[in-house]
Amino acid sequence: MGSVKEYFSSLGTGIASLLKGMKVTGKEFITPKITECYPENRQTHKPAPRFRAELHFVYDAEGNHKCIACGNCERNCPNGTITIESKMVTTPAGTKKKKLDKYFYDLGSCTFCQLCVTNCPTDAIAFDNDFEQAVFTRSKLVKQLNYLPEKEEPEPTPEELARAAAEREAKIAAAKAKAAAAKAAKEAAAADAAPKTEE
Repeated sequence: MGSVKEYFSSLGTGIASLLKGMKVTGKEFITPKITECYPENRQTHKPAPRFRAELHFVYDAEGNHKCIACGNCERNCPNGTITIESKMVTTPAGTKKKKLDKYFYDLGSCTFCQLCVTNCPTDAIAFDNDFEQAVFTRSKLVKQLNYLPEKEEPEPTPEELARAAAEREAKIAAAKAKAAAAKAAKEAAAADAAPKTEE
């Protein structure tokens, strides 16, 4: 008796599931179809705004980008699509600074996951909608995104030089004070640990 009840119960569940699926299929069956006449409509075709086609640098009107060569995009790329070459430069103020040299992007191995864009702290890169990237060799899919020449560091003003020198002196003085305090604390601890002689 119980098995017959379970049989009809599962049969009813299966029929309900089938009807639900047929409802979706029937709805799509009568939905008007849209056919893209590509490449005939190449001039008027507009891809979806969220479509990801190719990674590019975000340059401003003066030709500056915001990449700081931190390497977040390269580390977060799941298949090594991005390669960053950086260099250390000495600013006129005398400090060391990491600067972007070359930014390579392999479109042929990109999965368009956008992890590089979402993990960029300065919003220096973005995806565009240019989907026409057909080439004859895979080597042409490797692109250097920083195509504009890198600009030299601007010359610092006398005020900036004076401020940098003052900051250096303050750091040196703070380090010396810290070292002296540590030495005094060590000497005091050694004096306390030494056995006291009875008079």
